Amino acid sequence: MGIISWVFLGLVAGALAKFIMPGKDPGGILVTIILGIVGAILGGFLASFMGMGKVESFDLGGIFIATVGAILLLVGYRMFRKKQA
Repeated sequence: MGIISWVFLGLVAGALAKFIMPGKDPGGILVTIILGIVGAILGGFLASFMGMGKVESFDLGGIFIATVGAILLLVGYRMFRKKQA
């Protein structure tokens, strides 16, 4: 996938993760895109490690895997922030 595809997939995955887990997380659209891109990488790595597939294209499976990765990052971030407070 090209850079533009990764950014768009990250935007979609980050937005879906924020929709599924709303809350008072800091960051705007840029943080949402970064969360989605890193979530896509994390989700793709975990899915390929478990033999479920990988994020290779912009399809429903790729969006699902990227969104799950972004949700895992969001949960981890919230746990880290709660521990500091």
